[in-house]
Amino acid sequence: MPLYMDIHKVDSDDFTVEDVIKAHMEDMAVQEKFGVIQRKYWVNEPDKMVFCLMEGPNKEACHKTHEESHGMTACNIIEVSDDEYNLFMARGSTEENDLAYKLDGELDSGFRTIMLVSTSDLCGKYGHYIKEIHRLLKQYNGVIVLQPNDEIMASFLLASDAILCALAIAKLLKSIPDNFEYRLALVSGNPVDQNGTDLFEDTKQKVKILCQIGLSKVIYLDATTKALSSKESNTPKVNHSDLKIVGNHDFSFCEKLSDILNGGLSDPNFKSEDLGRQLGLSKAQTYRKITALTGMSPNTLIRELRLRKSLKALKTNHKTVAEIAYDLGFNSPTYFTRVFRNRYEVLPTSFAKLNAS
Repeated sequence: MPLYMDIHKVDSDDFTVEDVIKAHMEDMAVQEKFGVIQRKYWVNEPDKMVFCLMEGPNKEACHKTHEESHGMTACNIIEVSDDEYNLFMARGSTEENDLAYKLDGELDSGFRTIMLVSTSDLCGKYGHYIKEIHRLLKQYNGVIVLQPNDEIMASFLLASDAILCALAIAKLLKSIPDNFEYRLALVSGNPVDQNGTDLFEDTKQKVKILCQIGLSKVIYLDATTKALSSKESNTPKVNHSDLKIVGNHDFSFCEKLSDILNGGLSDPNFKSEDLGRQLGLSKAQTYRKITALTGMSPNTLIRELRLRKSLKALKTNHKTVAEIAYDLGFNSPTYFTRVFRNRYEVLPTSFAKLNAS
């Protein structure tokens, strides 16, 4: 039978783990009637949230089990593959009577910290560093969950492990003498969101946004990751000047900024004035806000994101340099070639040939 996972947001001042254990036992008492098997559950006491893993014929059967047993129905239910569950949720934790615990005996809240590392080898001679990244992920208890193109996504049970791993990866990649770019971000979140259809959907989207708009060779992390790490027993002593911490309010701005940029980059007439207008900010406000978050001026950010997209486009080798330049909003292939070379110290044609070989 398929696996399902749900989220319960409890609106009660009297929320306790004992109440959740009782509700789970009530679920088990009626589950056979609906063809459902309760597998495991996670309790996030501070945020009054519960996540349940079940096998069942469909979402409706899972919903009816909760409804009949105690009436605490889920805010959202999603289908989860075995692979997804094993990569994100199974490792590093144990259970007692189906209740999830960390290996140190503390409750496993279901929170995971997701890391995304985006790399660009501009001369094709640093591939062995990717193996070193894999080694560091394993050393710090990270699990690789996705590896498309030049990106590595990994999941961590402990936020502190993720931060230490990020610092180790940054130290490794900073040792590369030249022609290598990387961006690194950490975001923590729930396995199931109150909206959405995928495991860690909101968290994965946020970490991608930070990697998309963030400055190269800087570690970005959300405030939740910092807060979680400070509560863990193995909290690292970290110089936070090495990290760029993004608060919840700034994240909302980042999401809006990302949407606007993704919609405007292909337009050669798209400038910082258009960006500010769509953000609803003055020219000065736009400059201050974007510079504070990304380390780049608005026009520099627009050019930088076009160039980053060009790296991916050149690697496919399906289009000419001129076609890619026009697709990404550059006014001329000559200008694109000049700014590409100034930024990456290699010609776009040479980079394309390197990846074709």
